[in-house]
Parts: sequence; structure tokens; C-alpha cells
Amino acid sequence: MKIIILGAGQVGGTLAENLAGENNDITVVDTDANRLRQLQDKFDLRVVTGYASHPRVLREAGAEDADMLVAVTNSDETNMVACQIAYSLFKTPNRIARIRAAEYIRESEHLFLPEAVPIDHLISPEQLVIDNIYKLIEYPGALQVVNFAEGKVSLAAVNAYYGGPLVGNALTSLREHIPHVETRVAAIFRHDRPIRPQGSTIIEAGDEVYRVAASQHIRAVMSEV
Repeated sequence: MKIIILGAGQVGGTLAENLAGENNDITVVDTDANRLRQLQDKFDLRVVTGYASHPRVLREAGAEDADMLVAVTNSDETNMVACQIAYSLFKTPNRIARIRAAEYIRESEHLFLPEAVPIDHLISPEQLVIDNIYKLIEYPGALQVVNFAEGKVSLAAVNAYYGGPLVGNALTSLREHIPHVETRVAAIFRHDRPIRPQGSTIIEAGDEVYRVAASQHIRAVMSEV
């Protein structure tokens, strides 16, 4: 896949590092030539020095035949304009932008549309942090809570503790503890290493256990570890 990353900061650099190793054709755009040189020395990618929202720069980066544009500069406005130009001039099919200002996020349903500002997906690290803090307050003891399917399904991570209902028991006994709730163990991390969950797997104290269930049942599911 041909991907253009606008912005070579922490977010853009991390994206470039991860995507360059997946047989993708990566081009990174930034005004900082030194930062671009560092990325190019470490990874197999192209770089273009210039302003991310300028048509000439986007054309040089290959926007005309790119599969995806990811705008993650430090400027919301630059990211929005870049996506607009990629859509209007180059017909870039997939456009992702980092948007940090709460003013834009609040109006996202009406603002980020093909007939307005054509951004397909928003990245808002700051909002994710805020949402995560709210969830950790709402679910005390959780390491992480993530919602899926429009909030209907949740994935919760908790530490198994000594004396907990499942510690010392196999995963097959899960249904005995909460028989009326459909839940699955999606992953287990033990001593920072992943373990494939199987029916015979024994939960140990200190395990990080990731469980999936309907959001309305996730609190009950968390209490059974």
C-alpha cells in the first residue's frame, strides 16, 4: 500500500517505523529536514521536505496515486487543509487526520464530511486519554476498558489477585461463576508475556486477563477474576 504520512514528529515517526516494516511504500513529509534524514537513515522510506498542506508538496509526495494519506502534523488546520487538497485535487481515497482541539471534535459529525472537510477517520490522542481516564474511574480496578460495536461490547483488562474467584482454576470453569453471562477470555499476559487462552489454562495471581462481554455485563465479569 502506498501511504503518505504528513508530520515526522512522535506520532508520524512511530507510524513510519511500524508501517515501513510491512512492505508498504511510505513517504513522510515535514518541514524539518534533519528529522526526515534521521527517519530515512533508519527505515526504508521516501521523504519530502515542505509544508504538508501545499499542493506542490503533496504532488511531489505522490498524492496522485497514493492509497492513503495520514495527516499528523502539530497543526489541526494544516491536517484538515491537507486532507481537503488530497480529496479535491488528487482523489486520494483514504484520508486520516490528527485533530486535537475539542472545538473541532465536538462538531465532528457535521464538519468532517465529504461535502465539508473530507476526513474519513479522526485520530485524537488527547481525547483517547481523557476517555480512558473516565473509564478507569467508572470501572475501579480495571487496567483498561475498550468499547466496540457502538458501545455494545466491551473488552476489559484486570489483574487476577490472590484469593480471586478464578485464580487456580481453569478457564473451563468460567461459566460456572457467571452462568447467565456470555463472556470470553481474549488474552492473558503472564510476566509480560502473552499466553494463548485455552480451556485448560489455569489463571494465576498476577495474570493480566482480558475479557470480552456485553457492556452491560462487563462490571460483573471484571469481578470474577
